[in-house]
This record gives sequence, C-alpha cells and structure tokens, in this order.
Amino acid sequence: MRALWKGLPGKLYEVGWEPGLVVPAADGSPLVTDHYFPRAAGDFPTLLVRSPYGRGLPWSPQYGLLFAEQGFHVVLQSCRGTGGSGGSFDLWRNEAADARATVSWLREQPWFDGSLGTVGPSYLGYAQWALALDPPPELRAMVVQVGLHDPHALFHANGALHLENLLAVGAGMTYQHQGMAPFLKATVRLQRRLRDATMAQPLRGAHVPALGAEVPWLDDVMTHPEAGDAYWSGASAAEAAEGLRVPTALITGWHDALADQTFEQYDRLRRAGCETALLVGPWTHTSALQRGWPEVFAESLAWLRAHLHADSSGPRPTAVRVHVGGADAWRDLDDWPPGPAVSSWYPAPGGHLVQQSPTGSAPLTTFRYDPADPTPSLGGPLLSRTAGPRDNGTLEARDDVLTFTGPPLTESLDVLGPVSAHLGISTDTGHADVFSRLCDVDAEGRSVNVCDGLGRVRTTGDAPSRITVPMSSTAHRFAAGHRIRWQISGGAHPRFARNPGTGESPVDATVFTPVRITVHTDSVLLLPGSAGTA
Repeated sequence: MRALWKGLPGKLYEVGWEPGLVVPAADGSPLVTDHYFPRAAGDFPTLLVRSPYGRGLPWSPQYGLLFAEQGFHVVLQSCRGTGGSGGSFDLWRNEAADARATVSWLREQPWFDGSLGTVGPSYLGYAQWALALDPPPELRAMVVQVGLHDPHALFHANGALHLENLLAVGAGMTYQHQGMAPFLKATVRLQRRLRDATMAQPLRGAHVPALGAEVPWLDDVMTHPEAGDAYWSGASAAEAAEGLRVPTALITGWHDALADQTFEQYDRLRRAGCETALLVGPWTHTSALQRGWPEVFAESLAWLRAHLHADSSGPRPTAVRVHVGGADAWRDLDDWPPGPAVSSWYPAPGGHLVQQSPTGSAPLTTFRYDPADPTPSLGGPLLSRTAGPRDNGTLEARDDVLTFTGPPLTESLDVLGPVSAHLGISTDTGHADVFSRLCDVDAEGRSVNVCDGLGRVRTTGDAPSRITVPMSSTAHRFAAGHRIRWQISGGAHPRFARNPGTGESPVDATVFTPVRITVHTDSVLLLPGSAGTA
C-alpha cells in the first residue's frame, strides 16, 4: 500500500490479529469479528468497523492494518447474514441493535479502555449512523466516508428510480462479502447483461439473470418509490445527526452517488451545534477509497487522533475543505455552502445561455424523448467505474439533448454550492422526466459534466408546469475563455429508469410512449457563489 499510495504515514506499531471472534447479537446470532491491535503495552482506543462486504480485501489492510499501526484497536465485524455471520441480512432493520450488542461485548474485553470511535465508507457509514441514533457514552468520534444514512434516497429521487445504482448495490450486497473473485465475476456479469436488465418490459424481476440470483429485498425497493411508505419506516438514520454530540467528520466526492446525503448530514450537524468537519474531493464513490485514499486516510486519522488520542496537531483550522474543479486546487472554508450569492442564467433562442431575464413564459424549443431509444447516461454520480466527469460531445450530438451555451468568459468564474434549475415545461402526454446538467466547455469545445439532477413533471394540456430540479453541489472554476453550458434532456438511462410517458410505474410498465417536451423561456439555471477571479 505504501508503494501504491505515496504519503501514507509510517507505522508506529507492529500489528497483531485475532480472526474469527464471535460476538453475540441481541438475539444471539453470531457476528463474526476480527480484532487488529498494536503489539505494545498500554491502553489504546478502539475503532468499530461494521461491514456487509466481508472482512478481507480491501477492509483488512485499509482499516484493520493501517489504523492498528497508528495506535488503535480495530474491531472489523461482518454484519449479520454476511461474511459468515449468522442471521439474515437486511438493508437497515438490524444495524442499530447489532451495533449496541457489539459495544456491550466490547465493554467485557480486557483491552477495551472505554474510548470508542467509528470509521468506514458507504454502508459502513450507515452502520455508524445507526449506532449514533442512541450513542453509547463510550462513543467519542465518528468518521463517515462517502457514507449512507437514507437507503430510500439512494434508490429513489424526485419520483425516479436510480436503476443502475440499484443493480450495483444488489451485486455488491450479494457477492462482495463472499470474496473478491465472486464479486468480480458478478460485476462482469452485470455489465454484460445490464442492457437486458434495464430495457426489460416490465422491469420487475428482470434483474435476476443479470445478478445471477434472486435478491430478496430488491423487488421491494423497486416497488416502493415513496419515502413515506410503511416499507421504509425506520430506514433513514438522518435524525441521528439532529441531536448528536459526538464529533463527526464527513468525507465525500463531487461525483459520489451519496454526496447529497453527506451535505444533508453536515447541515444537520452544524445546526445541532455538533463539532464536525467536511472534506470534499474530486472523487467518485469508489475512487475516494482508491485514488483519493491518501487524503481520505489522512483526514480520518487526524480526526480520530484528535478525539481519541487528544492529539490536536492534525486537524485543519477550518471546518470545510473542498477541491475546486477546473482549478485543481484545494480551498479551506469556514462553512458549506460558503454564501448565499446566486447568479441566474436563462436559455435563449439559438441555443444561447444569457443573464438577461426574459419576459413571459413562451415556448422556446421542443424535443422528442423516445423511451425505446432512451437518452443514455454518461458519467456523473454512479457507483460503477463509468462515474465522474466525461466528454459529453457524443451525448450532446443527439437530437433529444438540448444545449444552451454562454459566451466565452472574460475572466474565471467560481461556482460554489448547490446548483439547481427552475424550468417551465409542457408535454404532449402529460408525463415526462427532465434531466438537467451543468457542463464546462473549454476553448477547444470539449464539454465536461460538472453536476446534474433529474426531476419528474406532470402537465395538463398545453399549459406549462413549473419544476425545480436539484442538481447537487459543486465547487468548480470556469476558467477564462471557457463557456457555461446547460444541458437538458428527457432522461439518463440506465442511471434512471425510463419514464414510460403514460403515468404508469416504470417498474411495471409494458407500454412506453414517446413524449414531446417543450422548454419555456422562463426557465432558469441558478449558479451559487459565482464570483469572478483574476
């Protein structure tokens, strides 16, 4: 690892290992656990890492060994129903109780000094929030990396199904805890059969050949799109942040599929007065733990040392550090978002993007979205290797993708904060999706996605409906000579399930109707924190 990732700290201690310990859950189910520890006399704090992805690679070296080398006991545990642990895995219903049972077990261990922290990414973040719903007195620090707190929001947004991410989670949850070979085989199979699984009519059940097995929870997740449905009762651990007093560091990437969940929890922690820090890098969900690991590990280690070892030399002086895309530079900030300033950009005839507000709400331009040939997704916040910034040239050449482009900038322009679009939309079927994307066009004409989002709209007759599309957040510099581009289309498949155009559920639809979507002149793209820089 030190050859792969330059800048990792040298080890402070040799590491010992106790594999295969059995921790009883509240109902007696055995939770298989590995214990890593410094081979040295004295007391050391403990880190609890609970994972449904097994205890081998990459968890054993990146969390077990690296943190134990730095002076921590590390308890790496397989969630129930995974990695040899007993019981059946559930996406959320057992994590709080099983974490509390594990803390009870820790209290009985002679090496536990009463000081506990948690760390981990993705679903390992959810396991942390579950414990924080009723935090034990020993819990002194948390580090949630590219973390989850709301399963519903991972799979559904604004009425649309996050189809590709749902299938990726299904493969990960089913196979990753079995080892790297079964997981890689499952990933390749999903890639080869992704089109069949995502173009099926109906979608329900079509995932089985692509995943190679029934996934008991997947149909339920697909068929319960509303957050208020009883199915999702107790799923979200968002409220853990609302009254939390445990110092919590949050880490995400601008193209992380869970970035918005991180920003939501940061906001809750700050409003609750909880000590917190936020790091946002130029990463996807997976690259944060690969290319970004030196920064992620350094941030995590500094936070845990400060709150479990009383070592205040590591944490930075500001609450927020973000990577600014387009400038390839880090910026320290006192808070996020940094300010309320917003600039408005309007679509204009000829594909122009202007700052002059229009009068009225006249039809501007129309395009046809055909679910039989859905507008493809390209890059962005996915869980797959295709995530992140991409050249959008091929996508923007399609007839079903609109682009509105501003003039070359005379000086650089910084956009920092949540981006959104307010659109006036009319349709001929009454049902459509609207995908809205911000792109940076360089001097050679190359268009690269910055951030985006999708909303579902219903219309009546020829009258336009107003729709707000949240487009996530960014910290991006549009350099002098570059242009701002607003891209609008009727979907992004298979990232989002196709809208059938009929009002029927996309999961059960067997009839798909093309829709003509008209954008009106009172639509506006809102860019936060815009400020020219010399």
